[in-house]
Amino acid sequence: MSTAQVATDSGRMPRQIRYIIGNEACERFSFYGMRNILVPFLISSVLLGYLPAGPDREGAAKDIFHSFVIGVYFFPLLGGWLSDRYFGKYNTVLWFSLVYCAGHACLALFENNASGFYTGLFLIALGSGGIKPLVVSFCGDQFDQTNKDKAKLVFDAFYWIINFGSFFASLLAPLFLRHYGPAVAFGIPGVLMFIATFVFWLGRRQYVNVPPSANDPHGFMKVVRSALAWRAGGGNTGGIVARGALVLAPAMLLGWAGHAMAGWPTWWPESFGFVITACLALGVIIAGGGIGASLQLDRARGAHPDAAVDGVRAVLRILIVFALVTPFWSLFDQKASTWIIQGREMVIPHGAWWWPSWLIQDAAQMQALNPLLVMLLIPFNNLVLYPALRRMGFQVTALRRMGWGIAISGVSWIVAGVLQLWIDGGDQVSITWQALPYLLLTFGEVLVSATALEFAYSQAPMAMKGVIMAFWYLTSTFGSLWVLLTNAGLRNDAVTAAIANTGLSENAFLMFFFAGFAFLAAAAFAAYARRYPMQDHYRVAGAG
Repeated sequence: MSTAQVATDSGRMPRQIRYIIGNEACERFSFYGMRNILVPFLISSVLLGYLPAGPDREGAAKDIFHSFVIGVYFFPLLGGWLSDRYFGKYNTVLWFSLVYCAGHACLALFENNASGFYTGLFLIALGSGGIKPLVVSFCGDQFDQTNKDKAKLVFDAFYWIINFGSFFASLLAPLFLRHYGPAVAFGIPGVLMFIATFVFWLGRRQYVNVPPSANDPHGFMKVVRSALAWRAGGGNTGGIVARGALVLAPAMLLGWAGHAMAGWPTWWPESFGFVITACLALGVIIAGGGIGASLQLDRARGAHPDAAVDGVRAVLRILIVFALVTPFWSLFDQKASTWIIQGREMVIPHGAWWWPSWLIQDAAQMQALNPLLVMLLIPFNNLVLYPALRRMGFQVTALRRMGWGIAISGVSWIVAGVLQLWIDGGDQVSITWQALPYLLLTFGEVLVSATALEFAYSQAPMAMKGVIMAFWYLTSTFGSLWVLLTNAGLRNDAVTAAIANTGLSENAFLMFFFAGFAFLAAAAFAAYARRYPMQDHYRVAGAG
């Protein structure tokens, strides 16, 4: 395929957009279809048959699920890098999509084989993560100055189609698993992913293909390296911090390897597996490098334009905001693990005249509420809530929306914890009660997720917007890391004894714990937001 740009129809909607939208619809169904049945499948599968039924097996299923989520939101770094430096967006999306298809095939073929099934999860994480940062930006590449007014319509359609696909996948995939078994339940999303890849390939001769960018001498990492460069005469505190992080991160991995590969006693906690250790090591590098660079960033002036240096400082400020958002994702992603496990203990009111028993038959289907509510809440917020608050004198800023979103997600987990107390007390609790925490969590999601991209885009200079997107995906990775760390803590006898002394079950205790975690994060977010220096880096009208 030629990498030359294809001319767009002046002022018109690009014809090739239909292939990208079709691809997105099928891909989102395939992803959420397999993701939303992963925990219930693992709990009942032979893959975890070596564990007794109950908390041990449920905990292992949660560990696998959140390790998978960590991979999905880590691999965008790889996909974005390969696309920008070597292969371009079209080739990278196509090749990672084929990897994605292979992963789905493994899930369908190896339902009783741990090695084959987990290989499939890895390939899906690699494929899904690899294309995640590219499809939307590839769609944007199809527009130019003559038809950019059509781009908003397409991006709105993108967000709508994501939730449309997620809604039907969440609704139907648990039924496929219940009535036709895992081979069919995982196979159907695989077929949809193959169709997605084929539809994307069909448009190959019509796409605008922006070639990979040249190595920017004033890019984010180049400026950071210049700032951290060692200089004679002292004043290298930032460099010491960054180099200390580069020493500590490998030491953490060696500590894990000593336990796992050689059976040696090391300083590193044995309950921290590879995924936890690798994520913590990555976090240490990001934190150490960021703190170190911020301490002596002005050293990069002269070697780089002031605009590039100021852009890096803007990114470092945004990273603090992103770090404070990670607790939200630890709550949000557990709707597909902890909340499904809770729902399995609840009663589905099949006897009620108003309950659609022909459709809703499984606790995992309650996840369909999330995309349905997203499609309803976004227009409600924009057309009703925000204008009403403005008329009352409240400034609905992006940072305030995000802070309230984190706090409201904590409230959703308070409600879930109360439901768990009812269950633990022996009450027959209807699963319809889960609609309330789903509503609150989704409201929090709309306030946090939809707002964060707008906020980051406005705060980062044009040259740094790609870097910001990569770091945004990592917030979900670290959100699931918090869950894995909590689960690791539950394997400590002292921790479980302390929970038992509260009189609460582990499930109820963890729900209130995560609610408190969100409230603490919301308070820290609000404190930082008060002194955050807002910027405005939207493109000047008429600029290319």
